[in-house]
Amino acid sequence: MEVGPPTLEAPWPVATLSSKIRGWIDRLGTAWVEGEITQWGISGGNVYGKLKDLNEDATISFTIWSSVKSRIPADLKQGDRVIAAVKPNYWVKGGTLTMQVFDMRHVGLGDLLERLERLRAELTAEGLFALDRKKRLPFLPHCIGLITGKDSDAEKDVLRNAQLRWPQVRFRTIHAAVQGDRTVADVTAALRKLDADPEVDVIIVARGGGDFQNLLGFSDETMVRTAAACVTPIVSAIGHEADRPLLDEVADLRASTPTDAAKRVVPDVAEELVRVQQARTRLGVRLTHMISAEIDRIGHLRSRPSLSSPSWIVETRAEELTRFVARGAELVERAIDREHTRTAELRGQLRALSPQGTLDRGYAIVQLPGGSVLRTPDEAPAGTALKVTVAGGSLTATAHSAGDQDDK
Repeated sequence: MEVGPPTLEAPWPVATLSSKIRGWIDRLGTAWVEGEITQWGISGGNVYGKLKDLNEDATISFTIWSSVKSRIPADLKQGDRVIAAVKPNYWVKGGTLTMQVFDMRHVGLGDLLERLERLRAELTAEGLFALDRKKRLPFLPHCIGLITGKDSDAEKDVLRNAQLRWPQVRFRTIHAAVQGDRTVADVTAALRKLDADPEVDVIIVARGGGDFQNLLGFSDETMVRTAAACVTPIVSAIGHEADRPLLDEVADLRASTPTDAAKRVVPDVAEELVRVQQARTRLGVRLTHMISAEIDRIGHLRSRPSLSSPSWIVETRAEELTRFVARGAELVERAIDREHTRTAELRGQLRALSPQGTLDRGYAIVQLPGGSVLRTPDEAPAGTALKVTVAGGSLTATAHSAGDQDDK
């Protein structure tokens, strides 16, 4: 009998609603889903668990009845990545929804490896694994950030070996899930927190190895990109030598084990003291050699004549100075004699050519009243006053014509 839609005046009974919900759910049929087992418990031969989405925050409950359990792998456990054939089942009496599992299998290793290699190739192309972006670890970190499982062997190995090598080293430890559905979120959050801490010099992510599926969280793209963005150097120590999750590739240093990480990050105080002593010895030998060489060099310098007998320089230069003074005096005297002779010659030439010399030989100079020299008789008519200059002085005269002279 068809029941009409519920109304305020004609509501449905709970059984009717539950029946319709069951009918709608039954029509969904069986579906194959992929996820990670986050809960696995056995009760009365049946398995009750939860399956979580690999990327989103979504979880479903599932039930494996004892009649089906024999057809699924016996080694399934919490943390495994699986694909399952599930059919939704709504329990009317309890009002609960669960997924009934008819088949469940491990995700094929080939599929996981293929996905991992695709992601590896993508991140490699972006340069996240390039050697030139690797940061150098500090020689002596004052504070080490440690991300590991609580009370794990990895934590004990790192702390014990680091403190044996350098007792003063400090740790800032964050406990995180290193297996299961919380791994990515916990480790990523811890990386961000320690990277933001200015006192942390280096970060170690430590886990004591495990099978391939248990380490898949450390190949998660979100975690790898978070590690690549960190400014603080990161050391990955999450697997044994054969394990290579992507966090190893992006880390600034990969350690094969947690013990190896402690030895690579923290220097050995005993070894460093030996190195210091060796350096001091080499320095002492070098300084002794340098001082001896300088002493020998100073001895050679002091043995030279200029230093062994300082007066030698003065005496040698004094003799040279005496010779130079005598030579200089001789040259000066010769120059003076030459100049005396030259001066006498010039004086004789000057006297021979001077007007005074001419007057001394009996000549006279006759000048007209204007001061000009008389050259011809015509320039001095009779009665012209003349000035006559002779060697002994000057006298005056009056010009007469030639006829007057003859009459007289």
